[in-house]
Amino acid sequence: MRVIRVETSAATILLTEAPEPKVRDRQTGEIAKDANTGEALMTIGVVYIEDGESSLIKVTVPESGVTEGLSLGSPVSLVGLVARPWETVFNGQQRHGIAYRAAAVTSAAFPAAVGASA
Repeated sequence: MRVIRVETSAATILLTEAPEPKVRDRQTGEIAKDANTGEALMTIGVVYIEDGESSLIKVTVPESGVTEGLSLGSPVSLVGLVARPWETVFNGQQRHGIAYRAAAVTSAAFPAAVGASA
């Protein structure tokens, strides 16, 4: 399926779930690895706010792309964020969604309030 780049410059993104290993197989506890590099993958939860609307999303990030010192509720930047639509059949039912992936997650600053003065 197609990979779609996500423009994040106009968005506020806040960390809602700390980075944790992405589990590939829940029965064995196997950690997901990047298909090209073999690097362990992590997931984070964020709230993505743009144009007065918000969405809670999970984002997959390679372990080396997770910056130290991230704290819940703080603004973050998702470097190289892409969205990949997916669909599958599970137990005879068709399922679909969007998977998000970023090259890195780093600390960011809150955007300046509109109309704020120094």
